[in-house]
Amino acid sequence: MPKPFASSADLSDKTPTLEVLADGVYALTAEGDPNVGAIEGEDFLVCFEALATPVAARDWLMVLRAYTDKPIRYLVLSHYHAVRTLGASAFGARTIIAHDRTRALIAERGKQDWESELGRMPRLFKNPGSIPGLTWPTVTFSRTLSIDLGGDRGELDLAYCGRGHTEGDIVAWLPRQRVLFAGDLVETQAALYTGDAFHRDWAGETLEHVAGLPAEALVGGRGAVAHGRDEVRAAIGQTRDFLDVMIREVTAVKKRGGALKDAFQAVHGALAPQYGGWPIFEHCLPFDVSRLWDELNGVERPRIWTGERDRQVWSELQD
Repeated sequence: MPKPFASSADLSDKTPTLEVLADGVYALTAEGDPNVGAIEGEDFLVCFEALATPVAARDWLMVLRAYTDKPIRYLVLSHYHAVRTLGASAFGARTIIAHDRTRALIAERGKQDWESELGRMPRLFKNPGSIPGLTWPTVTFSRTLSIDLGGDRGELDLAYCGRGHTEGDIVAWLPRQRVLFAGDLVETQAALYTGDAFHRDWAGETLEHVAGLPAEALVGGRGAVAHGRDEVRAAIGQTRDFLDVMIREVTAVKKRGGALKDAFQAVHGALAPQYGGWPIFEHCLPFDVSRLWDELNGVERPRIWTGERDRQVWSELQD
């Protein structure tokens, strides 16, 4: 029996968990679904990530409103993927912040990515008809941007750590509270999606930059919150190991003259014993290996995913 395409058969709702990580610092996780967060300023809110649709985002905001009624002034997008951006209209934020390259990626491939992710992960697109269109940042930056939270709350530092999950990922760091929202640059007991990645940069300097922040709580893109330095180090280490194994196995197949499907089988065999039971592992791996194969063949920037290309890669590698 062929495996169901991507996450098309994953139709069961996940249980959300809201955690208060510090005074006015919130994270919502949901058993491997995309994580979101919020940070209170003195008289405003900063929200981190937008989810896939306005209806899905409103469900998150209803949970958040049990804790704070402050108006949302800023919405921060860690990167361009549809499940992270298309719910933005629900927040009513006057300022939507992303990296310069994220805005460029939305312009270049946002429509195709929307089509692709809707087909791959239909459950996350709760009432897709509520999406008014692509989300466009109103403020972008290249290296760092800080938001003064007011009073004694300190600052929220947004930083570009280098190419990784995409070419425009940013993290949100609270130095006073030592809480890091890492986006999909780090996953906590969830498989990595690397279909738009720069694997060697990510596994090297980018994660070194992330690890250099002395976080005592880390909210990854998916999975549970990492609490304490040991769990933070473990989450970053798991992310690096996943990438290192992929690079090692695909490089070995290329050196011996193998084909893309050989590389997929080698990576699957090497990763499955440790990571195979984690969320979206089977979904991600064909797209991950396809991108890494391209990268090692000198394709510098990821090719654009479309619904048609998704199905072709899946059929070639996973069926």
